[in-house]
Amino acid sequence: MPEEPCQCPDCQRFYREHDRLIRENPSLRQQQELNWAALQSFRTLAGRVLEELQKQHGDGDTPPTPVAPDSASAEVNVDAPPENEAIHQAMADLENINAHLFSIEALMERIFDVRVPEPVEQTFREVAGELAPDPLNADRLRLNRLLHQTPDLPDHRGG
Repeated sequence: MPEEPCQCPDCQRFYREHDRLIRENPSLRQQQELNWAALQSFRTLAGRVLEELQKQHGDGDTPPTPVAPDSASAEVNVDAPPENEAIHQAMADLENINAHLFSIEALMERIFDVRVPEPVEQTFREVAGELAPDPLNADRLRLNRLLHQTPDLPDHRGG
């Protein structure tokens, strides 16, 4: 018997987003463009955040010069080293993310070499309708009620 899909809010949000992306982009070409745009937006945002952090906190290679505590600021400075360490770790993680995204970009460029004829694109659209039917379709809502499941409504949240 197949394992039931997870019902936690994060997984349910993922399933809704997954299905929405298939419904709204049901062709190979649309999926190629969607994934390219998502990759580029991720790289742009992560790169820009890394640049901002480097401007504010240095390049991360050298630890910041410790400030000599005086009696008035001793309590505030106690928290500074762990925070700086966390920021420098985040910067290193962002550098790794950007390197991985660059590698993914190089691989994805190969995906754009693929072109398929219109009958194959039509098959993509048909399969997309099967994989991710409209959650507000009357038949789907009735089926969900029959199976005692909550309809996959866009604004439905458990809390």
